[in-house]
Amino acid sequence: MRTERFLARLEQEPERPSSRDVPRMSRHRRVLFGATVVLYAVIVAAVLVESVLVRVDWQVMLFRPYKQWPEYHQFLDYFVVLGQRAPTAVLVAAWLGWRSWRQRTPRPLLVLATALLLLNASVGAVKIGLGRLGPHYATEVGSAELFAGGDIFPSGHTANAVVTWGILAYLASTPRARRLLSLVAAFAALGVGATTVYLGTHWVSDVLLGWAAGLLILLGLPWCEPVIGRAETLVLAYRERARRLRAQRAPLPVPAGEPVAAERADTAYAAAGQRSGGHARRYADAGTGSGAAADGEPAAEHPDEDTHSEACPDESLWADEPQPGDADAVPPVPGTPGAPPARLHHSARPHPVRGTERASAATGVGGRRAPGADRTAPQRTAPLGPRAK
Repeated sequence: MRTERFLARLEQEPERPSSRDVPRMSRHRRVLFGATVVLYAVIVAAVLVESVLVRVDWQVMLFRPYKQWPEYHQFLDYFVVLGQRAPTAVLVAAWLGWRSWRQRTPRPLLVLATALLLLNASVGAVKIGLGRLGPHYATEVGSAELFAGGDIFPSGHTANAVVTWGILAYLASTPRARRLLSLVAAFAALGVGATTVYLGTHWVSDVLLGWAAGLLILLGLPWCEPVIGRAETLVLAYRERARRLRAQRAPLPVPAGEPVAAERADTAYAAAGQRSGGHARRYADAGTGSGAAADGEPAAEHPDEDTHSEACPDESLWADEPQPGDADAVPPVPGTPGAPPARLHHSARPHPVRGTERASAATGVGGRRAPGADRTAPQRTAPLGPRAK
C-alpha cells in the first residue's frame, strides 16, 4: 500500500528536466582529447616495438600478485564484476531509466547506448586487430605476444568501467553531483584495472590502454550530441503518436450506475413511444378497427381486412424510424420535424345519442343521469305530427 502511494505521488510530480546544458566540445575538452589520443598511440607503439613497457608486463606477471596476497583473492573476484559489461550496463541502465522517466526524456538512455556502441566498436576492433595473448597463455618470456589470435589488448574490463561509471558523471545535473560521481567512476576504473593485474588476467599495458580507450569515449561524446538529439526527437514523436492511437482506440469510460449504450437506447425508445402514444396505438387509431369499435360495430363485420394492416396500415411509415438497437437513435414524436406523416383518419361518422343522454341534457343536470334512472329503460319520445294544443 505504501509503495502504491509513493508511486502515485511521484506520478503527480511535475517534470524535472536537467538544469545542466548539453556538454559541448570546449577547448579544454579538445586539449584533453588530443593528449589522450597521443597517450593511446604511445602505448600501442611501446607494445609493438617490445620496449620497456613489455618488460614491466613480464616482471609483474612473474611476480604473481595473487600468490603474494592470497587473502584478497576472494574479495577481488567479486569486485572485478564492476568492470564486466553486462552487469554494469544493466545496473547503470536501470538508474538512467529512472532519470529518463523523471525528466520525461530518453536522452540519458540514448547517451549510454551511444557510449557502449562506440566502446564495443573501438575496443573490439583493436583487440581483434592486434590479437595479443593474455599472461596465462603467454608462450615466450619477454615477447609482446601480438598477432597470436588473442583478444586481450586493450583491457575490456578497464575500458568498460571507465565508460559505464563515467556516464553518470557526464549526465550529472549539478556540479556537486558531477564531482561526486567523478570520484565514484575514478575509483571503479582504477580498482577494476588494478584487480585484473592482480588476478593475472591482463598485462599492465592492457590496463593502461583500457583507461585511455574509455577516456577517449567520454571526451568525444559531445561530438555525438547532435545525433543523440535527433534520435531523442524521433523517440518523443513516436511516443506521442502511440499515445494518440491508444486514446483513439480506447473505449469511453461508462460511469458506475449508468446503463450501457444498448440499454440506454432501449430506455429512450420506450420513453419516446410512451410520449407519442405508442406505435400500435397511433397506427391503430388510423385504421378501420378503431373506427369500427367507436361506432359500436363488431370486428366480424370486416372479415376481409388483415389484422396487421389495421395496426400498421402502411409499412413505409416505419422505414425511416430508428430501431431500438441503435444506441444514438430516438424515435421521433408525431408532430415534430422529421417525424413520419400520420395516416388520415376515416371521415367523421354520426355518433348516435342515446335517449337517456338527451333526457339528462334536457333536464340541465350537466350531462349527468338522474339518480335512479334506468340505463336500459326506453324513454318516451314526442308523437309524430303536429303537437296537440
